[in-house]
Amino acid sequence: MIFSLLSHVVNGVKGGVKAGLEGVTDVGTTIVGVVKDTTVKVLKETSEFVEKGVEATASVVKGSIEGVADIGESVVGMISGIVRGAIRGATEAGASQKQVVRGAVAQTIHSAAELGLDVGEVAVEAVKGSVQAVTTIGGDAIEGTKEAVLAAIEAAGDISEEVVSGVKDALSSSIEGAKDIIEAAEE
Repeated sequence: MIFSLLSHVVNGVKGGVKAGLEGVTDVGTTIVGVVKDTTVKVLKETSEFVEKGVEATASVVKGSIEGVADIGESVVGMISGIVRGAIRGATEAGASQKQVVRGAVAQTIHSAAELGLDVGEVAVEAVKGSVQAVTTIGGDAIEGTKEAVLAAIEAAGDISEEVVSGVKDALSSSIEGAKDIIEAAEE
């Protein structure tokens, strides 16, 4: 049941993102709104799934990344917008900030590894996107940053220690406060 629902969300979002971006000249500007609107629509259709915010948001991110890749756009360049749209849409649909941040960032890391992308660079874009989304929805930006950084590192741990090291280095040098969050988590 849950796999079927996850698959439905991924495919629904993928189709919605592809349709929403076809013929658009400025994908970077459009992506946030398309992902947000598609997220709200798909999650409202599967309302019982919204309670599972981590999985729901991860499915939205996975479908969005696949949709962007299918239309031939640079996935890395769209990560921040995908994450912003997914978080905004999932919270609008009723999921909690903590769950959606963790789900969006973790799935971004996993998808980056599957696509052979620079996971450190993608982690930075995912964390930036999540912090921007949390700020936009009036959430706790400090807590959102902490959740995003920790989710990125945890997801990188599912891949390899080398990826964890790369993600930590990239986040420490690019995200304000990340180094302190990482050091506190290691204590």
